[in-house]
Amino acid sequence: MKLSNNSRREWLKKGVLSVGALALTPHDIWSHRVKIAREHKLPFVFEASTFSEYTPPVIPDLDSLKARLLWNENPYGPSPKAAEAFKNAVEKGNHYSWNTLNALIQKIADKEGVNINQIMMGPGSSDLLEKTALLHFMKGGNIVTGDPCYMSLVHVATATGGKWKPIKLTSRYEHDLKAMEKAIDSETKMVYITNPNNPTATTTPAKKLYEFCERVSEKVPVFIDEAYLELSENGLQDSMAPLVAKGKNVFVSRTFSKIHGMAGLRIGYMLGNEEELKKINAITRGGMGITGPSIMAASASMDDSDFLSMCKMKIKETREYTFNLLKSKNIPYMPSETNFIIFPVDMEGDEFLQKIYDRKIAVRMFKFWDKNWCRVSMGTMDEMKLFAEAINEIIV
Repeated sequence: MKLSNNSRREWLKKGVLSVGALALTPHDIWSHRVKIAREHKLPFVFEASTFSEYTPPVIPDLDSLKARLLWNENPYGPSPKAAEAFKNAVEKGNHYSWNTLNALIQKIADKEGVNINQIMMGPGSSDLLEKTALLHFMKGGNIVTGDPCYMSLVHVATATGGKWKPIKLTSRYEHDLKAMEKAIDSETKMVYITNPNNPTATTTPAKKLYEFCERVSEKVPVFIDEAYLELSENGLQDSMAPLVAKGKNVFVSRTFSKIHGMAGLRIGYMLGNEEELKKINAITRGGMGITGPSIMAASASMDDSDFLSMCKMKIKETREYTFNLLKSKNIPYMPSETNFIIFPVDMEGDEFLQKIYDRKIAVRMFKFWDKNWCRVSMGTMDEMKLFAEAINEIIV
């Protein structure tokens, strides 16, 4: 079904860019999009895949939770140095922050080995995913992704007239790069890969991915979402950023929401082909959505390598603790080098969520590949011990 321009505008107004939605949780925003899609009889992404999400019980006060393990947040951040930089910058909140933003862009360019014209800033990487989708799919086309995958870019691509072509991960839980390349056709506008993947936490080997991107980017743009890469064993050594530096038609996004622990401060960036970024900047300015204090906090966090290393070490410890818990229960799980783990649950998702939420512990539940899956974010060790107690009571 082809959407009229009015239908698309109505969808964007109500479902994607609504100012009111900014105050909602990710789940609220998702539910809102589903409702609007059905009301307007718009094509909806989950019709193309078995991937879906269970609705968690309502928690009026998130601060009442004993363990908040649902949004892959860093329980140790932000860095004290970042917090101090944020507070100091508030006093200059009456001024526009273009100079400090430009300084941060230069700092990122030096770190990533690209030039400043290959960087676009935004209030979190999801914002940049969605803006990229707006540009590429207004006139239709399709997007090829793994299945399951992180859905922000896909949501907007399909909402604005595109089609989703999900390709199931391999038996090793890697992106099936051969199948994805084969799925590209004359209507393909983009290939999207999250590495490490979300919600599975699994990784596609960097060498395979690099060769894929180098080859496929000659046909269509390839977007590599690296939100969790800094948490992985090899970290930024496995980044696809060098392809951007070489001028390939590759996007790479990164966020300060994960290892930097700044999810609520809303700042991220993407690297990309200079001409492609010019097209996006022609319709929207990503830097307009970032506050001056967040810019200063991000800059300070980049310099605090000791804090980042500590976060990575502690997250690894809680991850190993959780692996051992699941092993003790004979529960299989997907390999992870991120700050979350996903594993199958042999009961209905709604039932499991109610049982664990009754214990003031919040996690996420998904359904794909004909199984119910629990995705648990890594909290502090105390929080993971509470999670272990709950699992031992719920799964006997």
